[in-house]
Formats: sequence, structure tokens, C-alpha cells
Amino acid sequence: MSKLVVVGIGPGDYDNMTVGADRALRVSDVIIGYHVYVDLVKERYPDKEFLTTPMTREVERCQMALDIAREGRNVAMVCSGDSGIYGMAALIYELRGESPAPEVKIIPGLTAACSGAALLGAPLTHDFAVISLSDRLTPWERIEKRLENAAEADLSIVLYNPASHGRPDHLRRACDILLRHLPGNRVCGIASQIGRDGENARVLTLEELRTASVDMFCTVFIGNSMTKSIGGKLVTPRGYRNV
Repeated sequence: MSKLVVVGIGPGDYDNMTVGADRALRVSDVIIGYHVYVDLVKERYPDKEFLTTPMTREVERCQMALDIAREGRNVAMVCSGDSGIYGMAALIYELRGESPAPEVKIIPGLTAACSGAALLGAPLTHDFAVISLSDRLTPWERIEKRLENAAEADLSIVLYNPASHGRPDHLRRACDILLRHLPGNRVCGIASQIGRDGENARVLTLEELRTASVDMFCTVFIGNSMTKSIGGKLVTPRGYRNV
């Protein structure tokens, strides 16, 4: 039976791709994905056929992958970060439904919460929440409620999709919500272009974060009440020294 693997390729550089992801791409016949993600792997797998669809064409992309796999070819659907965290894994299962074919396998990858945290220091050593600020698929009212609840629970918070050309003020709006519950000097961080040219990390306060320049290639971290800056790194203690 042909196979469709949904592959999390990590932040983009080969060093942060898992062995399993590399193996899956090597044995595939066709690699499909959003063009930005396909471009990250194209040079390393030059003998493959590559197919892409633009942003907002996720259903078309996944259906194409399923159709080609049903023709008897091994297909890899690539996702940035992890295939099941804001990736295509769930949509593949939804579109395949109860059919047993093609066989589907999910290959996990290093999501931006992990790779960005490592770049900033150790901000996620304790409980945390991951929230996307994109309201393309989730109403803003629901995003706002999740932000409020995470702040009230004193969780460290990771924000995906903090801004885009169509929603340049979403991070500012999110910070205004968080500032209802958190102090302006709460330590935060921004990791950008993780694993790619121009990789950068910066530590700042929540008040400074409100007006910070960000884009879709940034991942934002808001510390909890215990988070601190140590030697320029963002650190959230878990309490081992107090045991």
C-alpha cells in the first residue's frame, strides 16, 4: 500500500530536523507543501518531485497529497515545526475520513515553542500555553478569552502568528489584553527566523513588547511570575533549588 507521511521539518535548518523526518523525505517520491517550507528542503532532496500550493489553499494541498498517494506513489507532506501543531496532520485525517487508504503516518518535528525557547534560554521549564494570534480560523473573541485565561492561570505563554500584513496590530491587541492581568515589566522574549538566515532573539518587557516590530516569522514568549532574565537569557525556574 502506498503511504502518505506528514512530516514536521522543524524550524528550517537540517541540524534541527529529526532523523525520522530525513528518512521519510529520502524514501518519498513526491514532496508537497506550502512553497516556503518546500524551499527549505528542496536543495537537500533534489531527486524528488515537488508540488506546492499558496497560503490559504491547505485543503487543496492535502487533497492533492491524498490523491497522489492513492495512485500508488509515496508522498511526503512537509510542515514547518511539528506536523500536528498548527500543521496539516489533522486535516489529512479529516479528508481521508474512515478510508484505510492511503496509509498515513505522522512524523513529529521541533515546533517553534521549543526551538525559540532554546534560542532565548529556558523560558518554558514550567507549565505553559501556546496560542496563535491568527484569527483566520479562530474568532478573535475566542483568542482573547484564551489569552485572559492563560494570564490568570500564571502560565508562561507562547504566541504563534503574532502579526501579518493583514493584521499588523494583533500583537498590540494581545498585549493590551495581557496587561489587564500582568505587570508592564513582565519579562518577555521574541525569537525570529529560527534556524534560518537572520536568526535573532531579544529579551524585553511586556510593555515594550506591545510596540515591538514582529512578523509571521517571529515567535513571542511571555514569562510567568517567576520568569527572569539571567545573563541576557529568559529563564523560568521550576523550583528544583527549593526542594
